[in-house]
Amino acid sequence: RKNTKRVPSFRKLLRTSKIKLDNKLKNKQYKQQSAAKKYRKEQKKLREAVRDAISKKPFPLEECRKNRAEKREEEEEEDALPLDMMDEDDLKLMEDLALKASFLTRDLSSNEPVHIKKRKHESVIEKYEKVPRRMQTEPEKELIHLLPIKDKGGIIPQTVEKPVLSGAQDEEEDTEMEDAEDFNEEPLPVLTPEEMAAQRRQKVQERKIHIAALASAILSDPDNNVANFASCVNQIKKLKELRAMLMEQDPNVAVIVRKLVMVSLMEIFKDIAPSYKIRPLTEAEKATKVKKETQKLREFEEGLVSQYKFYLENLEQTIKDWKQRKLKKSNVISLKAYKGLAEIAVKCLCELLVALPHFNFHNNIIVLIVPLMNDASKMISELCCEAVKKLFKQDKLGCASLGVVKVISGLVKGRNYDVRPEVLKVFLHLRIKEVELQKDSEDIAPKKKFMTYKEKRKNLSRMQRKWKKAEEKLERELLEAEASESKEKKLKLHTETLNIVFVTYFRILKKAQKSPLLPAVLEGLAKFAHLINVEFFDDLLIVLHSLIASGDLSYRESLHCILSAFHILSGQGDVLNIDPMKFYTHLYKTLFSLHAGGTNDDIEIVLQCLDVMFAKRRKQVSQQRALAFLKRLSTLALHVLPNSSVGILATNRILMQTFPRMDLLLDNESQGSGVYLPELDEPEHCNAQNTALWELHLLQRHYHPTVQKFAAHLIAGAPTEGSAALPLDLSQRPATEHFEAYSMRGMTFNPPVASVTPRRKDTFSQMDSFIDEELNNQLQQHCSGTVVQKLLDFAKHLKESSL
Repeated sequence: RKNTKRVPSFRKLLRTSKIKLDNKLKNKQYKQQSAAKKYRKEQKKLREAVRDAISKKPFPLEECRKNRAEKREEEEEEDALPLDMMDEDDLKLMEDLALKASFLTRDLSSNEPVHIKKRKHESVIEKYEKVPRRMQTEPEKELIHLLPIKDKGGIIPQTVEKPVLSGAQDEEEDTEMEDAEDFNEEPLPVLTPEEMAAQRRQKVQERKIHIAALASAILSDPDNNVANFASCVNQIKKLKELRAMLMEQDPNVAVIVRKLVMVSLMEIFKDIAPSYKIRPLTEAEKATKVKKETQKLREFEEGLVSQYKFYLENLEQTIKDWKQRKLKKSNVISLKAYKGLAEIAVKCLCELLVALPHFNFHNNIIVLIVPLMNDASKMISELCCEAVKKLFKQDKLGCASLGVVKVISGLVKGRNYDVRPEVLKVFLHLRIKEVELQKDSEDIAPKKKFMTYKEKRKNLSRMQRKWKKAEEKLERELLEAEASESKEKKLKLHTETLNIVFVTYFRILKKAQKSPLLPAVLEGLAKFAHLINVEFFDDLLIVLHSLIASGDLSYRESLHCILSAFHILSGQGDVLNIDPMKFYTHLYKTLFSLHAGGTNDDIEIVLQCLDVMFAKRRKQVSQQRALAFLKRLSTLALHVLPNSSVGILATNRILMQTFPRMDLLLDNESQGSGVYLPELDEPEHCNAQNTALWELHLLQRHYHPTVQKFAAHLIAGAPTEGSAALPLDLSQRPATEHFEAYSMRGMTFNPPVASVTPRRKDTFSQMDSFIDEELNNQLQQHCSGTVVQKLLDFAKHLKESSL
């Protein structure tokens, strides 16, 4: 019959749904399975029919037994799986069961029960003899059943014998057995711990030499090699070979080799990386024909960027595996050793962050390093913070600083302000303030002016005008060469960086006022407050005052609030009509919270506040306020360490020289009405003009010589000339420098104390030193040299004691 079924067209196949195709495939599989199942049933029925036919045919008794044994073997072969399709565990289990089967292993002629206990007198030889032997037979054959033949006598089965294993498989098994025998014949030598240590040292030394050779080949004048394009490709190959050693698989030396390779590659990339960023080539540039030297340079740069990328990915994967506590199955390094590898990887990333801010993938390194600043490990956190601080200090343009600030701001917001305060304290190392000061000085400085065309025509001849034109052109080129970066670009980057910093600070002030980040925020505001926009001054001062009035801040945090407020008012805030009396009052009240203990370091913040509050705002401060602060600071100088006393007295000296009639406190006569109230927290109403600076007389007898000099100078009225004036090294320093210069953090005394050696006296004085006359006589006899040596009679004392 002719097949009239047509092949479906392409459009029809497109219309066919995926479900329909899946159903067709499943139906096809079901049909195949059912056909195979039906075939197996037919074969089983055929075997049963053959078996019944043979059993009905009469055979002699001996042949019947023989046929039964053969039939049993055939049935076992048919029902059991081939040996190559069974698991090793199943084979072993079957062999054990065969050895334990009591019916097969016991003597059939004996009358002993099956589960009889072992007898002690049974010899090993008899037991061995009872085990049935297996004769070496022909290779196992597989019977393939054919269709039977039926005649008058019955059904005659038809079979064909076929060996199970082919010759090729036999040869493979023989070779495998020979290899296994050879392997078993040469066991690994057992090494002592000393030999293992020596072998490990030898391997480490070999790896070190190999690493040094590769690094030396890579660093051998790479610029000339690229220019001469002789060994450009060879360098990239060696770099790739060195990077491949990061996957060292020898468990004895894997950790130390990987650490050495990490550090070596880091130093290599620091040396051979160019001073510019390598960008990928466009399709048009790739299609353009270039010189051979240019093509080799492109290949070198492309290989360098590729290997640098793979190296950074290896470092990143090492840190991630350590953080997630994951190890690969093929890894030979333990989880405990991964911590050391991760620390070395972090150090390498920090070095590359600082050394290569201009090269490729710097933003990727920033994204890796910034979250580690908040790591639980203190060492890793400090390492990353120090690297970011170094980057801020050496970044003149501000591009790298902007990238770091963006990532830090996102980290703080993403963690819901739950980060370490050190993460925000790195903002204090930004160079924005210095660049802004440099910009102001450049704007004030006179610029180079060139003559106009009319001035040249009026004052110069034709030849002079020609020479003048050439000179001006040369000067313009020199000025362009000196300017490495555009000032407008710097200003734009710094403005954007500062905006992100202030946004982060204001978010914390608004949403997380009780966060441990608040001291870092207040310290940052105190540093950058002069750069804040004037529009935010009123709101910011209200927030700072509310923080102080809440009482939730510590004295250090409140001091930072005061310093921030006065930095705002001392810069652009001069145009605002705001009286910061409440900040003066709070500082006046907080002064006695400081002492010579743990709060002694906070005196530096107090000195900065006093400098901004009095020295820079002298016209807005009343005399009563200055007198009250002068009296309270003199009292505080008695309670703190010497360096703090020197700083406070230096501030008092500035107050006495800045404000008139401060010498009122050097006289014991009262001025005006009222009595001085030292416990009152209002500096304007404590009547400080009716007291005296009696603390200076106590400070004049202080053990520190510099404190004595300052106290004597203030008692004399702080003169600028004369015998009571201070020397230049003390008078020209600000108070904060005095505090640092005389600090005792290093357990040293400034100025150093002169050592006094006592004089030794070898002779006694010729005078009556003792009240007892006998002792004086003995002393005189000893000095005159007439001492009579007598033998000591111990027996005399023993007799007296016995009596």
